Amino acid sequence: MSDPGVDGTELGEDGVRRCPWAAAPGTMRDYHDTEWGRPVTDERGLFERLCLEGFQAGLSWSTILHKRERFREVFHGFEVDAVAAMDEGDVERLMGDTGIVRNRAKIEATLRNARATVALRSQEGLVALVAAYAPETDPEPRVPAEVPTTSPGSAALSKELRRRGFSFVGPTTMHALMEATGLVDTHLVGCHVRGVAR
Repeated sequence: MSDPGVDGTELGEDGVRRCPWAAAPGTMRDYHDTEWGRPVTDERGLFERLCLEGFQAGLSWSTILHKRERFREVFHGFEVDAVAAMDEGDVERLMGDTGIVRNRAKIEATLRNARATVALRSQEGLVALVAAYAPETDPEPRVPAEVPTTSPGSAALSKELRRRGFSFVGPTTMHALMEATGLVDTHLVGCHVRGVAR
């Protein structure tokens, strides 16, 4: 049940206040409570989140979560070197796989981004590059309308990643990546996991 007079959170049947998108029991709530906003500090994990956020563009996150295991299967667990070694034949095969989002540009971007991630290893690496754009302070949204969808940091990160050869890394997608990996906390102020990554 909602309690809009207090703030924008939703009070669940378990007595816990959450961001409205995680109000109902199920996959989205589990993701919200146990993963979203938690730090991701390994290359494989961050690469997976970057790819999935790219696939999500124009779709619901729920759709991506429900297809996540199949994405992991076809992209070799998002092991960067294995994805970087995939070729046009793999793209054609994946275009026929109903278990994932069959978008050629997004599939090709995943391979391209894997190769760009490999190239970053001789520099600062993907994890350090993305982390460098984390804001010094978090927004403090009390209602969903106050949650930002982009930031100066996500715009700058997008520009830099594109310069390094990445694609499907627009400012909104990069803001979502930063939220998902704990670099910026946009849980509503009244949410029970607000501040968990700090």
